[in-house]
Amino acid sequence: MKLILTREVQGLGLAGDIVEVADGYGRNFLVPRGAAITWTKGAEKQIAQIKRARDTRQIRDLGHAREIKNQLEQLSVTLTARAGKDGKLFGSVTTSDVADAVKAAGGPVLDRKRINLPGHIKTVGKHTVTVDLHPDVTASVPVEVTAG
Repeated sequence: MKLILTREVQGLGLAGDIVEVADGYGRNFLVPRGAAITWTKGAEKQIAQIKRARDTRQIRDLGHAREIKNQLEQLSVTLTARAGKDGKLFGSVTTSDVADAVKAAGGPVLDRKRINLPGHIKTVGKHTVTVDLHPDVTASVPVEVTAG
């Protein structure tokens, strides 16, 4: 079965890649989860759009990853969340929240899948979040969660 990946699948390929997989794997796993669409000539036109989106998020090389690491570690990221009187949050901070806060602080656009939280962030205060930019480069980003 010929499919077009809509997001990165471990061991198979990146978003926008055309892959050949077993019929059952494609029909029962990839397509229902939204990880792929069936290949057609019309769907092939969507590949350019998928690849453009992937290129904006992708780190080009090791040097580029180190530049972004320096940018991230110099940022002052503040995230406002609803909290009770004792400093506990209503819910928790997600990777999407962190990615949005980094962008709002003037940092680069980050893929939420590359952000690693130190457990569940459920309290107000300072936390350190790591971002996997490259297999050899990991950035530590200080994030301050405030009650709002």
